[in-house]
Amino acid sequence: MNAEILSIGTELLLGEIVDTNSTYIARSLRDIGVNVFYMATVGDNLERIKENIQMGLSRSDLVITTGGLGPTVDDVTRQAAANAVGRELVFHQELLDDIAEKFKQFGARMSENNRIQAYIPADAIIIDNPVGTAPCYIIEDEMGIIISLPGVPSEMKYLMEHKILPYLKDKMDFSGIIKTRTLRTAGVGESHLDEKIADYMTHPNPTVGLAAHRGQTDIRLAARAETEEEANAMLDEMEAKVRERVGKYIYGMDKLPLQNALVERLKTQGKTLAILEIGTGHALHERIKAVPDGPDVIAHADSREAVTIGDDEDAFKQWLNDEVKSVLEQSGADVAIGIAAQENTTGIAVVTPRHNYSRVYQYSTDDVPNWAGNWGIGFAWRMLAERDDD
Repeated sequence: MNAEILSIGTELLLGEIVDTNSTYIARSLRDIGVNVFYMATVGDNLERIKENIQMGLSRSDLVITTGGLGPTVDDVTRQAAANAVGRELVFHQELLDDIAEKFKQFGARMSENNRIQAYIPADAIIIDNPVGTAPCYIIEDEMGIIISLPGVPSEMKYLMEHKILPYLKDKMDFSGIIKTRTLRTAGVGESHLDEKIADYMTHPNPTVGLAAHRGQTDIRLAARAETEEEANAMLDEMEAKVRERVGKYIYGMDKLPLQNALVERLKTQGKTLAILEIGTGHALHERIKAVPDGPDVIAHADSREAVTIGDDEDAFKQWLNDEVKSVLEQSGADVAIGIAAQENTTGIAVVTPRHNYSRVYQYSTDDVPNWAGNWGIGFAWRMLAERDDD
């Protein structure tokens, strides 16, 4: 089954709230083997919602909408979904009675406009919402399936877990299990990993995918099988293949933070770290210090104001490399990481007595400390690994 997710609400387009619903729905669908190929966000406009639902049905088996099921005039998802498949809205007195009872339990007065929530597209499967006032529904049509869920995250999550996923599992005759495993890499870009394992990324089961974020890339494996043991065996086999090609970049699994992996390697090798930060506000130092045993591996930490070296990247790299070498020599540490930020440009250098690596990125963002810190930590971890191989 292929699906797409449609988040509805003008407030999303205005940036007033962050769409976390789509992410949750996508992960939930992934875990039962439903492929999500598209996500979209549309404002509270009847015609545009209808068009997006119809577009989704033209290319996917399932469209899940979230939002627009409230009682106000701009909550038009019900009407848009009905229009998308050429149906009328039908009033259900039992739904209105249920809504009224919920308001009574809440100790609140039900407004007349709540009546609109008792209208459901004709012949739709009504989904009771025990944690909110908005009834939901499933439309089964020759064009495909439409499932409309509330925009309130707590309501949406409850209904996904207790109503929608069981419905979809039954629809798919799903009786197995899907397990995932994440291999975390450092000191390597997404495109390089893609070149190394591209053929595995077309494998139907288990699947292999990449997720790049903040200067590092994850390799996600997912296996579908009848039993957990079978799924684990499939993941073990694929992980071994992936590690054979890119194992030197993999620093850990699942949620292991990158800085923890570096501290562990430094402790194992009995080595210490020097840090030079320019324009990052101690961010890297604080990350390392917060790791258990982190303070023990920090031999020296120097923080300075932002720098202006100019537009010559080679000169910037050479200057930063020299600065980090000087810090390494003066501190007596075994490895030094340096990050220097200037307007629109960030430099990263990692130096040991035998190796050095420096790079300059044209990168302007408020997240430079985390982004550059990941690259610096990743390169340091890699260089220590290479030292092990010497």
